[in-house]
Amino acid sequence: MKKVLYISYDGMTDPLGQSQVIPYLVGLANRGYKITILSAEKPNRYINGRSYINHLLSKHGIAWEPVMYTKRPPILSTLVDIFKLRSRVKKLMKLQHFQIVHCRSYIAPLAGLMVKRKQRAKFVFDMRGFWADERVDGGLWNLANPIYRAVYNYFKKKEKQYLEVADHVVSLTQAAKNEMQGWRKIKLNPDKISVIPCCADFDFFNIPSSDKRKQMRVKLGYLDMELVFCYLGSLGTWYMVQEMFDFFIVISEIYPEARFLIISGDSFNKPKLVCDLDTNKVKLLSAKRDEVVDLLAAVDIGLSFIKPVYSKISSSPTKQGEMLAMGIPMIVNSGVGDVDAIVEITQSGIVLPENTKEAYQIAAMQIVTLVRKNKQEIRDKAIKILDLKVGVEVYNTIYGNMTGEKEKE
Repeated sequence: MKKVLYISYDGMTDPLGQSQVIPYLVGLANRGYKITILSAEKPNRYINGRSYINHLLSKHGIAWEPVMYTKRPPILSTLVDIFKLRSRVKKLMKLQHFQIVHCRSYIAPLAGLMVKRKQRAKFVFDMRGFWADERVDGGLWNLANPIYRAVYNYFKKKEKQYLEVADHVVSLTQAAKNEMQGWRKIKLNPDKISVIPCCADFDFFNIPSSDKRKQMRVKLGYLDMELVFCYLGSLGTWYMVQEMFDFFIVISEIYPEARFLIISGDSFNKPKLVCDLDTNKVKLLSAKRDEVVDLLAAVDIGLSFIKPVYSKISSSPTKQGEMLAMGIPMIVNSGVGDVDAIVEITQSGIVLPENTKEAYQIAAMQIVTLVRKNKQEIRDKAIKILDLKVGVEVYNTIYGNMTGEKEKE
């Protein structure tokens, strides 16, 4: 049985860990891999969620080694966390020998590469996205500040190192893979890079029955004739919240019965964002992962507007897989990862060429056609690309090719 050390700076008690880490590792554990997760956990989430996560992971034979995430001060707190991760890795290497070290994003390899050097483990660089560029594009690192500029340059050098020494690289999008193959600073063998988008559990996210839909619309106070648009996910940094409200205002002028449901753990300044809109048309709800499926049962159309900046060519919105799994058509903006291509392949929605009132008005005229799309057809096309089982099988192939054997299915 091959032993795998999976290192993540994202916590398993975070929503992201529960949707984009654990389901894949459970799938791999069920194929015979002995997995240990090392993760940085936010203290409050860890206190509230550790029992659930412990039970879930132990049920599948997955060991969990959490360290506590440090939030402040900037930069110094990250250095503290890197020390914690490295210390725990050293401890784990004394206890067992790992054949694979699988590192998520750019912080994890600062600890994980020790395993490759000292135990000759195969190194999977699961880069997720262009992390350093995302920090700049999201306004988190101001390059006018010499400290942040130095940190950015450091991680761009690390990015090159990770790509060069990795036994395999995982990218979220084909667009990012194409971009990297055009980089002059490094030559990458395309066979060394696999594309695995943010997948969804199609067994968990399923098309609701008509009774379930009616039940949830009554619970949320929506009438049968009302048209429910939905945004699912975080509200800050790269997500174009104001533009989605601007779009909804245009929609509301044509369809007075339109309603906007926002499912997010974040808060927003409602009066500022909806100053030109009847606030009774907008709901903001927070939900746990198992509650999201119920809420989405009431939805007609999904929205996802993300800033089309350079780093976002490597982005794969989790919400796209989850909504398409439930047969919900989507309206998205162009220039974000493979989102355009997936909408085209699955014929699941509308891609806005630009975020202007004119583009919104053109899209509004296609709403009737959009809501009439066959949910099962959307799901059937999306499952070939975005199903969790597809992602797990690619990881299984990567592991098997690196270790010289493919674990049982």
